[in-house]
Amino acid sequence: MDKLTNKEEEIMQVLWKLKKAFVKEVIAELPEPKPHYNTVSTVIRKMEDKGYVKHETFGNTHRYYPTVSKENYRKNYFLDATQNYFENSYKNVVSFFAKEEKISADELREIIKLIESKNN
Repeated sequence: MDKLTNKEEEIMQVLWKLKKAFVKEVIAELPEPKPHYNTVSTVIRKMEDKGYVKHETFGNTHRYYPTVSKENYRKNYFLDATQNYFENSYKNVVSFFAKEEKISADELREIIKLIESKNN
């Protein structure tokens, strides 16, 4: 699975939210300054080439929809990030967030409870 560019991820977030959308509907959901119609259309077609999106034809226009779920993309993205930046160690991932103060001790205890409950 090819990684999406930042612009592709932004558009993919919109498609996951809307489920199916025409280019103009995608643009309406994007933040200001709104990109040009042709720019968004080109990005979506590249995403289609990568296998993330397909379309239905309605006359001269296309309605696009995701072919990869947000959950599957997140899983692949996180697995790649863990492998590439954390020596494939989830302990290193959790340590990173603890050091950055992005996770609290209470949240860590909740995670431990989840792990322990799955092992029982």
